[in-house]
Amino acid sequence: MNPSNKTHTVETNCPYCGVGCGMQVSTKTTLKGLEVKVLGDKLHPANFGKLCVKGSSAGETTGFEGRMLAPQINGETVDWQTAISEVASRLTQIIQEYGPDAVAFYVSGQFLTEDYYVANKLIKGFIGTANIDTNSRLCMASAVVGYKRAFGSDTVPCSYEDLDHADLITIVGSNTAWAHPIVYQRIAAVKKARPNLKVVVIDPRRTATCDIADIHLAIKPGMDAALFNGLLAYLAQNDALDSEYIQQHTEGFEAALAQAQSLQGDLEALAKQCDLPLKDLQAWLNLAAKTPKMVTLYSQGVNQSTTGVDKSNAIINCHLATGRIGKEGAGPFSITGQPNAMGGREVGGLANQLAAHMDFANPAHIDLVRRFWQAPNMAQQNGLKAVDMFNAVAEGKIKAIWIMNTNPVVSMPNADAVKAALQACDTVIVQDCNQHTDTTAVGNILLPALTWGETDGAVTNSDRTLSIQRQFTQGPELARPDWWILAEVAKKMGWPEAFDYRSAVDIFREHAQLSGFENNGSRDFDISAFSQITAQEYADFKPVQWPVNAQHPKGKKRMFEDGLFFTPNRKAKLIAITPQAPFSKPSAEAPFIFNTGRIRDQWHTMTRTAKTPKLMAHIDEPYVTVHPLDAEKLALKAGALAKVFNTYGEYVGRVEISDSQRPGELFAPMHWTAQYASQGRADVCVAPRVDALSGQPESKHSVVNIVPFEVSWHGFILTTQQLSAVQINQTEALDYWAKITGKAFTRIEIAGKNWPKNNQAWAKLSLNWQENQDFLEYEDARAGHYRAAVLSDGRLVGVVFIAPSHQLPSRSWLGDLFSATQINDFNRRSILAGSASGVKDVGKTICACYGVGINTILEAMQQQNLTTVEALGKALKAGTNCGSCVPELTEILASQVTQLS
Repeated sequence: MNPSNKTHTVETNCPYCGVGCGMQVSTKTTLKGLEVKVLGDKLHPANFGKLCVKGSSAGETTGFEGRMLAPQINGETVDWQTAISEVASRLTQIIQEYGPDAVAFYVSGQFLTEDYYVANKLIKGFIGTANIDTNSRLCMASAVVGYKRAFGSDTVPCSYEDLDHADLITIVGSNTAWAHPIVYQRIAAVKKARPNLKVVVIDPRRTATCDIADIHLAIKPGMDAALFNGLLAYLAQNDALDSEYIQQHTEGFEAALAQAQSLQGDLEALAKQCDLPLKDLQAWLNLAAKTPKMVTLYSQGVNQSTTGVDKSNAIINCHLATGRIGKEGAGPFSITGQPNAMGGREVGGLANQLAAHMDFANPAHIDLVRRFWQAPNMAQQNGLKAVDMFNAVAEGKIKAIWIMNTNPVVSMPNADAVKAALQACDTVIVQDCNQHTDTTAVGNILLPALTWGETDGAVTNSDRTLSIQRQFTQGPELARPDWWILAEVAKKMGWPEAFDYRSAVDIFREHAQLSGFENNGSRDFDISAFSQITAQEYADFKPVQWPVNAQHPKGKKRMFEDGLFFTPNRKAKLIAITPQAPFSKPSAEAPFIFNTGRIRDQWHTMTRTAKTPKLMAHIDEPYVTVHPLDAEKLALKAGALAKVFNTYGEYVGRVEISDSQRPGELFAPMHWTAQYASQGRADVCVAPRVDALSGQPESKHSVVNIVPFEVSWHGFILTTQQLSAVQINQTEALDYWAKITGKAFTRIEIAGKNWPKNNQAWAKLSLNWQENQDFLEYEDARAGHYRAAVLSDGRLVGVVFIAPSHQLPSRSWLGDLFSATQINDFNRRSILAGSASGVKDVGKTICACYGVGINTILEAMQQQNLTTVEALGKALKAGTNCGSCVPELTEILASQVTQLS
């Protein structure tokens, strides 16, 4: 390590959600290692300098802890030549014996575009099967099909700028404040500047996004298509249609309207069907009828459904019938979940797509791609979508599956069945940056990939903005770019010339050339302006919205301004929608609707975000939200444990009781894995039911039961040890655990059905006590309380508390003691007393950026008479950085005002 005072700064993009925020990352080598500082890029059109707490903390995740450091075959470390040869040999042998359809790739929306392109080219053009799908299937496949049915192409018509100009923004099925915080903050800023902007949130739950809503429609789950059918009928009944636009630019209107009027034309019946107050429904319909500048922003609550495509088209129908598309401040805007879900769509990363927005349904497209690639084994038809793909693995039809940059053992529906299928498969190749994931655990060939900050590549965000993620640090010595690994395997399989790429820019250039090949305006995706891009131009690339071609050399903000679409007759299609209820229906055995989703400070399966204490501070354990009436009926206690279960699996989490949840419905986060919790994989309970057109699973509407998770004792361990899930699972008497990263320690929340046989022996083993260390303990056998601590040279290195109740002392003050160089007698007594003994307890973290806890906020409100978010920010800094906590601060203020009034 050679320390240097020189700071190196690059412009890059955030590795998290589909907002696609630009970043400025500065690095400096110090005696302590690489110092990484992340700021928002003030010139990037997605965020103009703002970052959420995940993005602003991304620099804290760049260490090598937990990284996969070398290729491995059956648990043995090998060199790259051996690993590449083994993968190529296995795939070749399987193809020769069983045919190309016995091979599958499962890839990721966190791939860079170049990685996606090479994977798609290899399997579809050279191996000869379309059995490649992506975890983006789980988040936006229904939106893709909805756009294609309506427009003839997978084209997002809007720009983020349309949010600035809209007079009505209807947010459907999205907790934007938590899932896409910068978009939410953009809307909030516009509303503050223009109070006439109306925001309507359509969501069964009252979420943080409702903080800026003029109307919250707590719709019955699954009724979105019925609601927008009702809107279409209402628009017609109130002379709010654009007849000229309909006639000149659309077809199918009469059938779509007739169906809507027949099924949802009665306002009172619609309110009843959607379980909405008639007054609130009427208010939204009135707004929509008289507000030309209307954006409908929709996400997983629409897409993750067995009728997600119909929901999408019901929304699009309303925009087409009013001509509210291709215009400033108007349009149906699907916002994606992952940083490069859009890039994956561009290169054909889904099983039912060809590269450059072409389709297997069009023989000319198949021939065009074949000729461009000079592909010897061009796939001729759609491959298996995600759920079908893993079913085929279970059935033995797929003999080898190559999983790249994703964690399906956690994220797929019916996740236990996916795990079992992979365990039984002969060849499971897992390409990842992390050594220990739920999916690497079932792989027999592991390939170490570079990750964010260690390689270059393109990404496309939700509004079609192309940007470059740039390298700013070196990865592990033996890790390689994903595209490089794929290309080397392709060369070994016999196609060296087609995959002779030397850098990411070579791939991007080819990708751009294909987009313009025999296009002539017939296809929406066209970035042929970059067909001859040089390495320097790639290095200097500035964000731009596609298409970028001879007609639009500087890109294009919004599509369809001319009213011309990509259908054969250039007219958009309205689709007659017959709304269908969700597939899974409550029963006596499974009376609750189970909804899964994201939380504010975590990302997907936590392989990156769980490394950061700041991001674990807000919500640190799996939980399940229950309505108070249901909690009372089932004797579920706030903070206690509950088991959610059905025929597919079981999930255990802390009970959160809230009237933000509708009665009869439950919500659980989808992030926790077997690496961080004993039974925290929510998707084990998600039914593998999919939309017939898109193949997207219904992750918002499984049916389950819930009961208290009965245990005899609760507790926690704080330790400086780096404990793996395997080690924790070996701990005696644990029936529940959740692992949390702290600033100077690891915390493990624990519970058991049977008490440890010997508390002292159990504590010493759990804390890895050594004879040269001090061991302190307190036990009240009658009350069932036991506390112990281990000190090494006067420093606290471990502590354990157990008790019959889940209501244990705050962990925050104990955690602070781990940073102390010496634990004095006063603090020793405090530990054993189980009390902070005068030390301030900040409580649950609300503002992760500045570590501001709920107790600090409440104290400041009381002492300083703070009544606004701005005042809290001025006093405590809370909410003044990324702004992600502002909705919670607003809720806390409102709650306190209510209590005082």
